[in-house]
Amino acid sequence: MPGAGKSTIAEGLKIKGYEIINMGNAVREEAKRRNLESTRDNLGKLMLELRERNGPGAIAELVKSKIECSAADIILIDGVRSNDEIDVLRKFGTVKLLAVHASTDTRFNFLQKRGRSDDPQTIEHFEERDNRELGVGISNSIALSDYAISNVGLTKDELVDISFKIIQSWIK
Repeated sequence: MPGAGKSTIAEGLKIKGYEIINMGNAVREEAKRRNLESTRDNLGKLMLELRERNGPGAIAELVKSKIECSAADIILIDGVRSNDEIDVLRKFGTVKLLAVHASTDTRFNFLQKRGRSDDPQTIEHFEERDNRELGVGISNSIALSDYAISNVGLTKDELVDISFKIIQSWIK
């Protein structure tokens, strides 16, 4: 779910040498191509429109060229939202899914501080975003993940280190 710590993990693992592709950034890039301001409303509507027009795996389709152009053996995809996106990604290789859980309060507080243009600043906007994410199937992906981390009481370093160890165990 938004604000659980996925991007925090990605940032930490990028420092460790992993290539990161962020699905939300793909939507932001598409908004820029369409001359849309990256507001909460615009990005939410665009994400839904892309899925409606191009199918439920549409956001993963946006990152296909980045995957194809990558020289990396391992790419971490930040922000998978549905099993349909996972199916698209599986066309490129093995996919392992790491779910990150955090309480509603933790996620809301983190998103308020993060500072992205589309981060919710009210509890109503936060709930609206959660409902939109649930509507595209994020809960199914979380339920079927290969491993789940509970981001409760962890420091940023602990969260990154735990994730790193999990990913390393998948590689060996």
